Amino acid sequence: MKEHKSTASFQSEKNTVVTIGTFDGVHIGHQKIIKKLVKSAKKEDLESVILTFFPHPRMVLQKDDSIKLINTIDEKKQLLAAEGVDHLIVHPFTKEFSQMEAAEFVQEILLKQLKAKKIIIGYDHRFGKNRSADISDLKKFGEEFGFEVEEISKQEVEHIAVSSTKIRNALFEGKIKLANKYLSRPFMLSGTVVKGKGLGKDFGFPTANIEIAETYKLIPKIGVYVVRSVIEGVEVYGMMSIGFNPTVGGTEKTIEAHFFDFEKDIYGEFLQIEILKRIRDEINFGNTEDLKEAIQKDEVFSRAYIKKHYAG
Repeated sequence: MKEHKSTASFQSEKNTVVTIGTFDGVHIGHQKIIKKLVKSAKKEDLESVILTFFPHPRMVLQKDDSIKLINTIDEKKQLLAAEGVDHLIVHPFTKEFSQMEAAEFVQEILLKQLKAKKIIIGYDHRFGKNRSADISDLKKFGEEFGFEVEEISKQEVEHIAVSSTKIRNALFEGKIKLANKYLSRPFMLSGTVVKGKGLGKDFGFPTANIEIAETYKLIPKIGVYVVRSVIEGVEVYGMMSIGFNPTVGGTEKTIEAHFFDFEKDIYGEFLQIEILKRIRDEINFGNTEDLKEAIQKDEVFSRAYIKKHYAG
């Protein structure tokens, strides 16, 4: 997959089939659209193109810093690359870009820059200044300028019954099983291992403290989870705590992962951690002995779960 930083930097010798969207999560609904895109491109000897945007339009138009996204932009690129698309364009979303009239967007972006011969798009897609144009307008432009529009029907979308919003809500509520089902893969966190207070080591459970640079990244509900990662090419399992460590007087939210049967120094490493199962809420135990006992029980549960579902 070739990556492009804007529509203006896009280059292709062939004409293209294009789909447009934010694709947050690259969930099963998105995957269905992308499979149509790739299949159509191969059938009609076109190049497949995904046009997405960053920052998220709500961050720009509504100055909404509260919105949290399922994927960082790098995670999204990784997931889309795995779908077999020829080209990914991550176009900068600005206020100026949002003021582009629908006709100009079609003529300048889709036709002139992207060489689109076909657009595959959802029935409720809106575009152009103030989101004034819809699928019927796009079809009219298609008739005028000679490109095909394939509509993803309401029935198809409702049959899948999934949306990025549903996944975000499931994650906020700690419903990892449901979120992972909608995603068709485990939800991931990506960050750098930084120095913590070393309290886990005192309990016999040294942890990797994960710092996530992207403030817009969605962090699931506070609690304890079963996790998996790949470190230096080796698959490792463990458990992870998201929370404030109230039993030891913590006041800042941390993400701390303990990997089983693993002793390497990984400070400074960049890790992707997949969340497999929620174990429990964070609890203020009042004393460290009860906390240590709870962590030991978490380990027993996690190892049994991993053995049954992954490593057995």
